[in-house]
Amino acid sequence: MFSTGQIIFAALFFVAFVVIITLSYRKDKKLHKKNYKGVIWILISFIAFVIILFIIKYFLKN
Repeated sequence: MFSTGQIIFAALFFVAFVVIITLSYRKDKKLHKKNYKGVIWILISFIAFVIILFIIKYFLKN
């Protein structure tokens, strides 16, 4: 389905992508901690909201 050259390209692209993303994240780590301090509570609230929607759906179905 894929030629050898395509598989080699995909593997090298994946490795390069992961390395660049990792280096970029490490470079901006201190800045992210400062700017996105309370974002964990928004994530928790969103997950709780979705769970509540599933609970309501379950009870209304039965």
